[in-house]
Amino acid sequence: MSALSGDNLVFLFLQGPHGPFFAKLGTMLCRAGAQVWRVGFNAGDAAFWPQKGQYIPFTGTIDNWRGAFRELLSEKGVTDLVLYGDTRPIHAQAVEAARTAGLRIHVFEEGYLRPYWVTYERGGSNGNSRLMEMGVADMRRALENSDMDSALPPASWGDMRQHIFYGAAYHGCVLFLNRRYRNFRPHRALSVSQEFRLYIKRLLLMPAQAIDRRIATRRIRNGGFPYHLALLQLEHDASFQMHSPFSTMTEFLETVTENFAKGAPRHHHLVVKAHPLEDGRIPIRSELRRLARQHNIADRVHYVRGGKLAQLLDEARSAVTVNSTAAQQVLWRGIPLKTFGEAVYAKPEFVSTKPLRDFFAAPERPDRKAYADYRRYLLETSQVAGGFYSARGRRQLLRQAVDMMLNDEDPYDALVSGTAAPRQQLQAVT
Repeated sequence: MSALSGDNLVFLFLQGPHGPFFAKLGTMLCRAGAQVWRVGFNAGDAAFWPQKGQYIPFTGTIDNWRGAFRELLSEKGVTDLVLYGDTRPIHAQAVEAARTAGLRIHVFEEGYLRPYWVTYERGGSNGNSRLMEMGVADMRRALENSDMDSALPPASWGDMRQHIFYGAAYHGCVLFLNRRYRNFRPHRALSVSQEFRLYIKRLLLMPAQAIDRRIATRRIRNGGFPYHLALLQLEHDASFQMHSPFSTMTEFLETVTENFAKGAPRHHHLVVKAHPLEDGRIPIRSELRRLARQHNIADRVHYVRGGKLAQLLDEARSAVTVNSTAAQQVLWRGIPLKTFGEAVYAKPEFVSTKPLRDFFAAPERPDRKAYADYRRYLLETSQVAGGFYSARGRRQLLRQAVDMMLNDEDPYDALVSGTAAPRQQLQAVT
């Protein structure tokens, strides 16, 4: 087989990010000579896969899925499995079976250095990533084979509206066109109709929420008080549910507010920053008010809805999170960080091991040199420039992703052996 050829390769796609990225990725793999199949579990999957001759609808129950998946592997002669995230039940079962069968497993995820990069790994991501077992010393040894400078992020990157739009379109298809897939059950707690309504509500309220966010941010920046950041995640996010000690965001907020009240200097404030895609399914603002009153810090706690993090980070004294990828921006600025869950960046060189109360009292700065090497390692391996949701982001992502998938080695091994392709340098976007 020639270099970067898809000859004799059979890719089986499962569920991908909302929108057309997986379809475009499959098309390019076909052009490289590979066979491509897609399993769809609902009308949303079908709507974003126009190659109907390569589409396989799964209309059974989750109890039938494992056996049906094994039959597909044999029937199609599958060599490679492609999916977005590896923890939802249908994906977890497929990964287990694919690993037993000796298949290559390609996992896409939101970027560890988001929003300017996408994550591509083999075998697993987040808490299942190979990065979990790597130390900074291992990464430094691998970087001896590279003399490239780290890519700088662009000035701006605009695909949040597209992300929300595709999410609404996907759930709309499942809500109104799903008759063929009567056994489909979403992997999240909310029903499809509830998810759809939340996406529509989010789209409609974006202007009002932007005003609320600007007012809250201005009040904090003009307040003249030192402050610490608590970075929230989506409660239904796989990283939060599968790789953290908390089952709800309220549990995390309880821990943060209690320890802040006990440990932080009395003139310091706490700023709670919601995830950009927070959609109101959890009453975070009211829960935070209740907890702040309970711990007698109501006049020192602020809530900011979504938006970009940079303005708040510029003057923050420290940050605390469960395992949000937003923590990478914290570390890039040399700001002290405390985490609770499993995360690919939770290395002892740059994440505090102090109890939270003591951390708020006297946060210690991370090892910037160690983090710079860690960040450069990610940019040389699993972080691919581009995005899933905007047309421009997809074009940039596809330029790298297909070659990486066709490479016999995964991104981490390719850096060590010297077979990794040159990485794209991000250009400023205006």
